[in-house]
Amino acid sequence: MVGHDEGMTAVRWGILSTSSFAERRFIPGLRKSALVEVAAVASRDFERSRAFAARNAIPTAYGSYEELLADPSIEVIYNPLPNNSHVEWTKKAAEAGKHVMCEKPMGMNAMELDGLLPLAERVHIAEGFMVRYHPQWHETRERVRNGELGRVTHAHIAFAYTNEDPQNIRNRVETGGGALYDIGCYAIVAARWFFEAEPVRVAAVLDRDPTFGTDRLASAMLDFGDGRVAAFSVSTQSVPHQRVHLFGALGRLEITVPFNHPQDGPVTYLTHDGQSLDGLDSERHTIASHDQYMLLGEAFSRRVRDEAPTTGPLRDAMQNMRIIDAVFGAAASGRFEPI
Repeated sequence: MVGHDEGMTAVRWGILSTSSFAERRFIPGLRKSALVEVAAVASRDFERSRAFAARNAIPTAYGSYEELLADPSIEVIYNPLPNNSHVEWTKKAAEAGKHVMCEKPMGMNAMELDGLLPLAERVHIAEGFMVRYHPQWHETRERVRNGELGRVTHAHIAFAYTNEDPQNIRNRVETGGGALYDIGCYAIVAARWFFEAEPVRVAAVLDRDPTFGTDRLASAMLDFGDGRVAAFSVSTQSVPHQRVHLFGALGRLEITVPFNHPQDGPVTYLTHDGQSLDGLDSERHTIASHDQYMLLGEAFSRRVRDEAPTTGPLRDAMQNMRIIDAVFGAAASGRFEPI
């Protein structure tokens, strides 16, 4: 490492649960960084925790979440529990003096996050939107800022996959399953990122699975005011697909893989001046391989070492949650709802 990272002691992270997502995505990313040490994992089942630790070369395994929080050597807790457990265990970790990186969305509604605000003044608490750290998101936003597209007036965002497993937490209402919680939150973050503004009202339509009760399709229109609109559709029962498409007076920009960037490969986005309707002459831009989970882990670890905690990151998560709340409300009311 170079610059202010030189000589920085690695921050010790503990993983709260034997999450398959943590094993497939987050831990491999953290392991690429010299700023992070994955030091412990906890499960309510010690044998499960022990096996997880062995597979992932984690030195310490605990048979309860409480044991992990009581370990004085652990500095950061990564919380990938089901959505309905995010606030409870983020609060317990923060009360134990641990900094917390919590998976998205941070809660089931904005109101339940209020109790975390006093703790966010004592320890770092943030939501795990890794996409904000990938160079692709920074480079494309700079093109918007530089006026290359002209005034950007609308964005179309799509994110979909297929998961019809009745045992999966993403298909269970009580754990916070459904398309809006799981991937709609990314669409909302993307709209806020590229407009660099907050929506004032939202209209929405949800389609719920008749068996699961979760929303398998969520579509919404976010009104950012001043003639700017973001529309998104997200689905848990559709052909896998994802795009962010930005439209301006002078051109458009299309991010072909905006959310699940490959951890070990380059990414491509397109720009087009609108001179042809088919867009086959779009200019391709390639960004070298970056692991966005590594970048997220490094950024959070630097904050732990270098910065005093503030409520800013938590308030950002609360704002995203307010918009999710408004989307649910608009779908129920059938009209625009204020944020």
